Amino acid sequence: MKDVLKRIKAWLASLSFRTGVVVLAACVPFYILSFAQMALPISTTAKTVLWVVLFGLAKTFQYGGLTILGVEGYKRVKNYFRNRK
Repeated sequence: MKDVLKRIKAWLASLSFRTGVVVLAACVPFYILSFAQMALPISTTAKTVLWVVLFGLAKTFQYGGLTILGVEGYKRVKNYFRNRK
């Protein structure tokens, strides 16, 4: 299990700042869809399943984007202070 987490961390560290912004922006439509589907004329069970899936995707994109931005953001700040001297 630790090897898998190390590989995921290394993979996220290799992604760019732009990728993080795109992934983070992708969570917005899923948030909108997760609540907009409440207006559909379908059963409560179907609405619940749709909400869980769409809200879960929104959270996944949100935390994934923040993780990518965090890694790249750290590198940018570090380089800024290193080049400033």
